[in-house]
Amino acid sequence: MEKKVGAEIEELPKTIVRRVVKEKLSQCSRNQDISVNKDSLLAFCESARIFIHYLSATSNDICKESKRQTIKAEDVLKALEDMEFPELVRPLKASLNEFRSKNAGKKAAASRIKEAKKRKIEEEPTVEGTDGESKDDVENDNDDDDNGNDEDEDEDEVENGGSDD
Repeated sequence: MEKKVGAEIEELPKTIVRRVVKEKLSQCSRNQDISVNKDSLLAFCESARIFIHYLSATSNDICKESKRQTIKAEDVLKALEDMEFPELVRPLKASLNEFRSKNAGKKAAASRIKEAKKRKIEEEPTVEGTDGESKDDVENDNDDDDNGNDEDEDEDEVENGGSDD
């Protein structure tokens, strides 16, 4: 098996690039079915790869100027403006907001599920005594006398002068 070198390792998936190009071209010319030959597909792939590298490097520079090590979405948006692609900022912001709102819904659903599981676990007895009773049952049995009567109730009766019988 041969090892891939340089640009081949960083090559973008041709099927995805072809799909993106064809979708955009079909929006531009609705009446015609546009085909993309191999050379033009390779040119699109290489152009996209170079653009991503340039955008990454510019975003990284902005991030370092802010004395951070993690590139944020705002860094990418600023990089697009610095690279003189301000027309891409608005659609990217819209996509980013859509992505965030979808993820917020997923995160909320996941946290509800997590809370439900947590409540279920808290409701179930987890520690068992030697005779198979749960820890809660064993602790509650300590208040009962040998006849199953609650010792606290007997003490109340003595203090109040007897039982109501």
